Amino acid sequence: MSHSEGELRAPEGARFAILASRWNPRIVDVLVAGALRAFAEHGVAEAAVDVVRVPGAWELPMAAAKLASAQRHAGIVALGCVVRGQTRHYEHVADECARGLMHVALDTGVPVANGVLAVEHHDHALARAGGNHGNKGEEAALVALEMSSLFARIA
Repeated sequence: MSHSEGELRAPEGARFAILASRWNPRIVDVLVAGALRAFAEHGVAEAAVDVVRVPGAWELPMAAAKLASAQRHAGIVALGCVVRGQTRHYEHVADECARGLMHVALDTGVPVANGVLAVEHHDHALARAGGNHGNKGEEAALVALEMSSLFARIA
């Protein structure tokens, strides 16, 4: 499902990275599969996508910064799942992860698509990982594709 106009294709020779949290694997693995499927459906070879695992959502911005600073990837997809618990830990992790990912994109000029779910309950995450709200991993990959294509055109 593409919200872009025309045919969405990666720039010639483009590589992409999927950063995925190992926390909540039941959800995150489905997001990764969706992102990989979206890349494949839009002409990105499997060998042109690096999947990098990190411990949790908190580590995603640091890994994204490292990858983006190397300037080897046309776009980065960050995937994770933070579920509200009984403490404020949820807010710290979800908010700072989002803020960190945005900083990486702005500081490096490499598109970073935020596919990190921040949900109240596991059933909300399931709905966004292939359920009735689609697959946010797929949507994040499409964002990375569209932004990298845009940047290649306006460079």
